[in-house]
Amino acid sequence: MRLVLTTDTHLPKRARDLPAPLWKAIDAADVVIHAGDWVDEAALDALSARAARLIACYGNNDGPALRARLPEIARVELAGLRIAVIHETGPSTGRTERCAARFPDTDLLVFGHSHIPWDTTAASGLRLLNPGSPTDRRRQPVATFMTAQLTDGRLAGVSTHELPR
Repeated sequence: MRLVLTTDTHLPKRARDLPAPLWKAIDAADVVIHAGDWVDEAALDALSARAARLIACYGNNDGPALRARLPEIARVELAGLRIAVIHETGPSTGRTERCAARFPDTDLLVFGHSHIPWDTTAASGLRLLNPGSPTDRRRQPVATFMTAQLTDGRLAGVSTHELPR
């Protein structure tokens, strides 16, 4: 199963559209995971129309209309992997342990908010991934998104993709 992970798209505030390499990855994916901060319902509609399957939550920049359509925390089991998707996880200091305690029944936590790519694994086995932002790199050298492969409940081939400026 091919996964695409993205977050903090901030459309149309930071860009008019998603970058072409991200759309190409979305078109080839079996599942797209978005960890919030859509900003506009049109972004959710566009991604929903193109993604084979979308798992998503709302972020702190998403207003009432998006919050009415999306959960604060999305949970799903895919091929035996228990996944949670949330926008904010708090400060980076202590994040891994704090999230492992908060999500004990989860194998993979996808989050956003910081716009900083993150990939760690807690002692409990919880994998934490933040794909960064494909449209608003902030203090990062480049904008990013992630892809991964999921087979028999195991996540493999996690890659961070850097987008051209």
